[in-house]
Amino acid sequence: MKQVLQNFRSGELKVDEVPESIVRGGGVLVRTARSLVSAGTEKMAVELAEKSLVGKARERPDLVRQVIGKIRRDGFLSTFRAVQARLDTPLALGYSAAGTVRETGRGAEEFRAGDRVACAGMNYASHAETIFVPTNLAVKIPEGVGFDEAAFVTLGAIALQGVRTSEAKLGESVAVIGLGLLGQLTIQILKAAGCRVIGIDLDAEKTELARRHGADMAVLRGDDVETAVAQFTDGYGADAVIIAAAAESNDPVELAGAIARDRAIVSMVGAVGMNAPRKVYYEKELQLRLSRSYGPGRYDAQYEEGGVDYPIGYVRWTERRNMGEFLRLVAAKSVALDHLITHRIPIAEAGRAYDIITGKNREPYLGILLTYDENTSGSSRVVNLDEGRRAKAVDGALRLGVIGAGNFAKSVLLPRLAKMRDVRLEAVATATGRNAKAVGEQYGFRTCTTDYREVINRSEIDAVLIATRHDSHAAMTVEALEAGKTVYVEKPLAIDREGLDLAAKAVADTGGRVMVGFNRRFSSLSRAMGEAFAGVGPLAIVYRVNAGDAPRESWIQGREGGGRILGEVCHFVDYLQFLTRADPVEVYAAQTGDGPDTIAITVRMSDGSVGNINYFATGDRGVSKERIEVYGGGRTGVIDDFRTLEIYSNGRRRLTKRIAQDKGFDEMLKAFASAARNRTEMPIAWRSIVMTTAATLAIVDSIARGGPEAVD
Repeated sequence: MKQVLQNFRSGELKVDEVPESIVRGGGVLVRTARSLVSAGTEKMAVELAEKSLVGKARERPDLVRQVIGKIRRDGFLSTFRAVQARLDTPLALGYSAAGTVRETGRGAEEFRAGDRVACAGMNYASHAETIFVPTNLAVKIPEGVGFDEAAFVTLGAIALQGVRTSEAKLGESVAVIGLGLLGQLTIQILKAAGCRVIGIDLDAEKTELARRHGADMAVLRGDDVETAVAQFTDGYGADAVIIAAAAESNDPVELAGAIARDRAIVSMVGAVGMNAPRKVYYEKELQLRLSRSYGPGRYDAQYEEGGVDYPIGYVRWTERRNMGEFLRLVAAKSVALDHLITHRIPIAEAGRAYDIITGKNREPYLGILLTYDENTSGSSRVVNLDEGRRAKAVDGALRLGVIGAGNFAKSVLLPRLAKMRDVRLEAVATATGRNAKAVGEQYGFRTCTTDYREVINRSEIDAVLIATRHDSHAAMTVEALEAGKTVYVEKPLAIDREGLDLAAKAVADTGGRVMVGFNRRFSSLSRAMGEAFAGVGPLAIVYRVNAGDAPRESWIQGREGGGRILGEVCHFVDYLQFLTRADPVEVYAAQTGDGPDTIAITVRMSDGSVGNINYFATGDRGVSKERIEVYGGGRTGVIDDFRTLEIYSNGRRRLTKRIAQDKGFDEMLKAFASAARNRTEMPIAWRSIVMTTAATLAIVDSIARGGPEAVD
């Protein structure tokens, strides 16, 4: 299917052919008929991408600070790979569209195939022939409203939320600063609410357009605006001011303070400078409010992606209810849109739309719609890729399929796999076509797809690497085993006992082979530590992890991730098994009052060894992330952040240093590829993988029940 994409590194914008989206649970698959180009948000995104790296850094100093912090924690090379992966991920442009439902996922039963819907959301309601949209970002289009009008739904909801934030009431006088598309919609909504409206803009054509379509008065910014507003409001000033302009200066904020009445509300909808003059805002006791996009629910992953609605008794107007209300106003003819549409451009010529909004093509514009041919045949979910950057593989190389290509896969796994001559990258599957195409081209895959079963069921693929979100690992592992594939699955293998049981049964039934990405045991420092304590009696091990905070809204903390114990602590349980060569038999875990991510865990091993895993989310980032101390047989070993190893024995200290952090990724992937290719013993015994997973699940149970738990 065709989709408008922009390369964030180079700024290149193109209409690319990518695999078609697929339907997922909690949403609908929509065949797009129209999508609206945003002259505000999209223009800023396009112009940022076109800047040099230095320009991007100046524009987004917050991201620069994140990079510097990551360098301190993880080292330059790891950070460099992560940044490169982000820069090479194409941006999906567009966030307001309308079309027809083709398929519905589980949990989206309110929709049916054939329903006409309006859709919102960055990375969902994109400029693409087919889009997947979660239920809370889609609404049915009322009778009498066409696709042209419905495609305005997101911008309409933004305008509506700005009006709600201003608390404008029937009969009140409201000033709207900025009469672009957003300002024009705001004026019509205010008029529908019974307000008296004065519009203000730098452009005479826009003020005239506002006057013809709703505004009681419209004035140029260059005129005497304060006098005009005073006359319009009988000398009191505006009851509310809505700023819908886009400007880097503070002029709109300063003007709003000058024309507002005493104790008025200033609602900030557009992107402008926010250095509000204290004197006027203080003396008038003005309220400066930011209107958050298109309403409550925005930026809440549980609402937008998880489908969890806010009860109407507590939150009357969510973003979805705002979307529906805007379309109702359009259906009732309270808001007219025909006069706001200046361009209709086919998706194949989308570049022209961006030349217009960025000023490269000097045409006057307001509303620009991209149009789609509704009679075209269905797009493919598989796209073949040219030779491009495909690496030469040796004869008999392992033919590998990859499912999932998020930040970790792109910054850690794929760069290493692409350099291995005994691995041939056959197919990659990701949830979005743009990512599948970009990853496929970058790392030299033969094909890309949005349907992971296309990877599992391909006869020419020997092994499958699974790097999706955690809740899908067990089920995908089972499917791959049943298809006769050797499996590498990123940790964790499973996030519940049902998943572990299914995976174990599949291994038993098929005789298949599975490897989990427990990389730390493959570090050269870990191997040296293991050799130093080989044959020594029971060990005492302290594994301290300065994990840092993870936001509660992160997917890792939700049902897709299973939480940080299942998602990361499994690494450290595996490490205890590696050092002791024994099974975990009992665990005891306790949390501090700081929350679920600061945990002290004791693991008793079958050989009498005891491991303490101290996982802390409340420490300072300046302290190394991981420190391992091992005691036994009169010896002590210390690994600090997989950069240094100290072995103390007979009063002597032996120090080993690494220039770069060595967490074992290279050796782990080489070991897996060799075992899968040559059908030799897997690098980690299946029993060990099962015991690690069982022990991690027992840790969760121990916290819940407040006592020790046997590892079954």
